[in-house]
Amino acid sequence: MAVDYKTLKKGGFMRQKQKNNFSLRLRVVGGNLTATQLAKVAEVAEKYGDGYVHLTSRQSVEIPFIKLDDIEDVKNALAEGNVEPGVCGPRVRTITACQGKEICPSGCIDTYALAKELDERYFAKELPHKFKFGITGCQNNCLKTEENDLGIKGGMNVSWRESDCIHCGLCEKVCRSKAITIENDEIKIDKSKCNFCGRCVKSCPTDAYDTVEGYIVSFGGLFGNSINKGETIIPFIDNKEKLFEICDTTINFFNENANPGERFKFTLDRVGREKFVDKILEVYNG
Repeated sequence: MAVDYKTLKKGGFMRQKQKNNFSLRLRVVGGNLTATQLAKVAEVAEKYGDGYVHLTSRQSVEIPFIKLDDIEDVKNALAEGNVEPGVCGPRVRTITACQGKEICPSGCIDTYALAKELDERYFAKELPHKFKFGITGCQNNCLKTEENDLGIKGGMNVSWRESDCIHCGLCEKVCRSKAITIENDEIKIDKSKCNFCGRCVKSCPTDAYDTVEGYIVSFGGLFGNSINKGETIIPFIDNKEKLFEICDTTINFFNENANPGERFKFTLDRVGREKFVDKILEVYNG
């Protein structure tokens, strides 16, 4: 019986050099697996693989040396530990994320919660080519969001609250973009320089800043045979539903305009980036 390698790859089973052996990519959301899931992965790797796993560059886990005849048994065994196969090929891939504000002192947004929402909304959606999301919690950019087709960076839009300020000057000192200056005991924020990093807020001993959490989105990143840094179109999105609308618009634009096998960056080059920018601004301002 002929082996349907295309369907197997779609379900996360990637052919190895060794005949009838597959490296199984698992579904990992935002880089997180529970201890129970890890135990099941280890059990399956020991019983059906070669006793080890590979951690991919995009926060997934692969179990090499899965035999063709064991594929159904492997899927059933993993399901017992609430572990699912991932995907490969022309579709939305694993949603990657750093630890975000729930763990990291620098984080501005809950990256894992957002990764789960994006995963539920888009994971494995069929497209002309692969499409990658990446989420990072702040301007430290540990996840390198601009490498992704759509990158999301957490940020804070801040405003000074004079009534609680003790004029210690810490916020001015920690502002790396030199957006904050102090004149006659009054704090001035140059919004044209502010990069929404939130360092002023996190340094303030009296919480003298009002904040709005939000997102800085980049489009068209690529890091492979060709390299391209994703670019922003709008400076800051302060509403999650608006963020999802922009994500929907991006996915739909790619689906409607891309040629088979064409990454998002090259679709923008061919169709015209200005056409995409108009779509995004229409959603953002609508």
